[in-house]
Amino acid sequence: MNSNLETPMETAILEVTNLSKAFGGVKAVNNLSFSVLKNSIHAIIGPNGAGKSTLFNLITGVITPDAGKIQLSNSDITSQRPDKIAQHGVSRTFQNIRLFPDMTVFETVLVGTYLLTGGRLLPAILRTRDFRKKERVAQEQIGEILQFVGLWDMRNEYAAKLSYGNQRRVEIARALATNPRLLLLDEPTAGMNQKETKELMQLFSLVNKQGITILIIAHDMHLVNSLSNQITVINFGEKLAEGPPEVIQSHPAVLEAYMGRSEVNA
Repeated sequence: MNSNLETPMETAILEVTNLSKAFGGVKAVNNLSFSVLKNSIHAIIGPNGAGKSTLFNLITGVITPDAGKIQLSNSDITSQRPDKIAQHGVSRTFQNIRLFPDMTVFETVLVGTYLLTGGRLLPAILRTRDFRKKERVAQEQIGEILQFVGLWDMRNEYAAKLSYGNQRRVEIARALATNPRLLLLDEPTAGMNQKETKELMQLFSLVNKQGITILIIAHDMHLVNSLSNQITVINFGEKLAEGPPEVIQSHPAVLEAYMGRSEVNA
C-alpha cells in the first residue's frame, strides 16, 4: 500500500485534453477536456449513455481515441496498451464484476501483482530465484491489502461465491495490488444496499488517505456529494459542467439534463 498521507492537491495527476471517440458516427466522447488533481476524489456523472464508461476505456487503453490527449503526470499515455498504462500507475474496476470462478480470494488478488512479478512465463515455469523473491514480496503485499479491505478471513474462499458486496471488495483489492497512483472505479456501489454502500464509501476514503487519487463514476449522488472534491458532468460525450459538489447541486444545466428535477441531492 502507498503511505503518502500528506500529498497536496495542487497538481494534476491526470489531464484529458480534447478527447474524442465515435462509434459508427455516434460521438460517445466529444472534445472532452478535464483535469484530476493529485490525491483528490474526482467524480464523473451523467445520464446513461453519456459516455462515462467509454471515457474510462479510453483512459485505460481498452480502446483508442480518434483525437485528443491523455496525460498522466508528465507521461503521455494516449493510445498506449492497457498493460503499459497499468505500469504507469493506473488501475480500475468495472461496472460488471469480473472474477475467476475457480480462484480463491487470495489467488484472485494475487493476479493483480502481475506487474510486480514481471509477468514473464519462463521465470515462472523455472521458478527462478528472482521470480521466487518477487513472488514472496507479492504475497506479503496481498496479505496487507486483504487486511486493509477486510477480506483476510475470507482469503481461502472462492471469490465468486462471496456476497455481492465482498466481491466488490475483491475487485478493489485486486486493483490495489498493482500499486496504483490513480484508481478508476466504475459504478462500484451499483446494486448494493445502504449498509454495503456506506461501508465501501468508508473504504474509498481510506484508500484516498493512502495517497491514491480516485476517479469514480457513480449515479449515487449521496456518495458523489459526500466523497468527491470535484465533479465533472458529461452529457452526449461533452462536458456539461464542472465544479465542487455544492456548485453542481444547483447548476441549472445539470438539474435539467442529468437529474431532470429541481435539486441534485439524491
